[in-house]
Amino acid sequence: MRAAVLTGFGAPLSVRSVPGPRADGGEVVVEVLATCVLPYTGEVFGGRRNYPLEPPVVPGPGGVGRVVRVGPDATRLRVGDLVWCDPTVRSRDDALTPDIMLQGLSSRGEGGARLARHLPDGAFAEFMRVPTENVHLLPPEALDDPARWSSL
Repeated sequence: MRAAVLTGFGAPLSVRSVPGPRADGGEVVVEVLATCVLPYTGEVFGGRRNYPLEPPVVPGPGGVGRVVRVGPDATRLRVGDLVWCDPTVRSRDDALTPDIMLQGLSSRGEGGARLARHLPDGAFAEFMRVPTENVHLLPPEALDDPARWSSL
């Protein structure tokens, strides 16, 4: 699949072919239809905002897409569903104080860094792998303007 890859801070994104994602238990693969570019993205990629990304990485803060694969433990999502992918990923082993990361953008602490290494790639690609609980069904009219809906 094609993706925009951040190879290092201060380097421009490069569009290249990378392996496509696979959905394991607790995960969904989504074909990305739209994503947003945050106003401070240039500062992050340039290294002026000290975000703990580990290049090379496919950045991108969530987005709107179509489900193309679901893990074996998904019971309601279906291939073809129109969804919004929330980039806020939380660890599953401590519901009260989870480690958190923003998929394709940032992480907090060692636990967040571990999450980011497991799900490093964001929405600046044709497909992305997302935790099942981060995929939310959208109404059919969202397809009229997926870019607008991606800013959720």
